[in-house]
Amino acid sequence: MRISVTSVSVQDQEKALQFYTEKLNFITKRDIPLGDARWLTVVSPEDINGVELLLEPNAEYPAMKALKKALMEDGVPFTTFEVKDVYAEYDRLKALDVEFTIEPTDMGTTIVAIFNDTCGNLIQIHQVKDSAV
Repeated sequence: MRISVTSVSVQDQEKALQFYTEKLNFITKRDIPLGDARWLTVVSPEDINGVELLLEPNAEYPAMKALKKALMEDGVPFTTFEVKDVYAEYDRLKALDVEFTIEPTDMGTTIVAIFNDTCGNLIQIHQVKDSAV
């Protein structure tokens, strides 16, 4: 068994696609129309056959809406992406006007930063110190 798809709940799939491809540099993997929504996934350019991130349009589902609101209010990220150099990625994303709620912070074995994906989620990036550039 392996993880092939994971998801992030988004309010607007097109807005999410723009953010995740233009700011985070992910690549569109699948874009399949499904009525009013799409099966829309992106992947890392570093692993195009790896885990797909589904930009799932269920932000208005009452349970998801409550969860997302609570996570945002508490400052808890919805998911985490690993990067090679948190400081470089932070600088790159800040230059693209990405809003961070937590600047790069040393947490012992990792360095983390948290940003707003403009689609209703806080996203954490982290760097394992052993992979520091």
